[in-house]
Amino acid sequence: MTETRLRTHTHLAGYTLATLFIASLAIQNLRYGFYDLFFLASVMTLLTLGGAGYTFVCRRHQLSAKGHLLILAGLNGSLIAAMFALSPPGISHWVMPMVVFNLLILPLRQGLILSLALLLALGGLLLATDDLTRTITVTTGVFALTSVAALYIWHYGHMAQSAEDLAITDPVTGAHNARFLDETLQKEISRSIAMNHCLSVLTLAVDYADEMEDLHGKDGIQMLLKELTQHLFGVIRAGDTLYTLENGEFYLILPFTSEEGVRVIAERVRRTIAEASWPVVGKVTVSIGCTTRASEDRRTPDLHRRVRAALHEARKRGADSAWYSKGENSEGGEAGS
Repeated sequence: MTETRLRTHTHLAGYTLATLFIASLAIQNLRYGFYDLFFLASVMTLLTLGGAGYTFVCRRHQLSAKGHLLILAGLNGSLIAAMFALSPPGISHWVMPMVVFNLLILPLRQGLILSLALLLALGGLLLATDDLTRTITVTTGVFALTSVAALYIWHYGHMAQSAEDLAITDPVTGAHNARFLDETLQKEISRSIAMNHCLSVLTLAVDYADEMEDLHGKDGIQMLLKELTQHLFGVIRAGDTLYTLENGEFYLILPFTSEEGVRVIAERVRRTIAEASWPVVGKVTVSIGCTTRASEDRRTPDLHRRVRAALHEARKRGADSAWYSKGENSEGGEAGS
């Protein structure tokens, strides 16, 4: 389940339960003749019902939906106004589920701000109408509930971010993996089309990777790939992204990079790797294929197909080679030429 769908389901469940809870309070207050509280609960029921409807309408954009803040601000504002206008008994029983609801629906910072504002209002009301011991007891209890809920929300967010990082990061090299490649490349293609700037891609493969693994073992080749990754991070520029593929291959997305630029980068990568001394294996060479987005390239397979063809051409020419492939109706050439 995606984060957007999870947020949608969570928000719908939260608003639905809140609607049922507050509606039951409205009916109970009506039965006992507390009409002011009945009207308050009715308004809050309409707001939570509206929140459920808003969640359904914006179900595809929950991560950026701003209306929840207005709905929760209305709920909290109604409760705070009722505290001082009506001074209803047992108001802390209304506040406690509300602080949890704030943290469930809103981003952590916004939820905390609303919950602490509600807590301060409750503390001020109790201090003015009740004894100090009860004020401290109730506000401490609500503060503890708020803290536990906020800690849980923070922990969930941290774990979700860690899971996302693990899903898109290669555990050996620390670079992004192939799962994240197509998504990022399509975004960069769309940005290149919209902003009319150059976009290049580069793929490189370690020469004789299978033979080196047979000779030095899996641990040896993994150490080499990790060292190569760190080397490539030092060569590329800010804004470029590096991906680890299978069989000792890497992929680079280079925004704002023209044909001349990617040729220079390819040659620099090829030369610096060949000239360096690497742990376990000693000397290493790579074959490199690169290309630049042409006007007809609008999808990731267009660039993938051409850069793979460029890598194949480089390998045909022998180890330690680089080849640049142009778009349709153009000829390729040595990357360093």
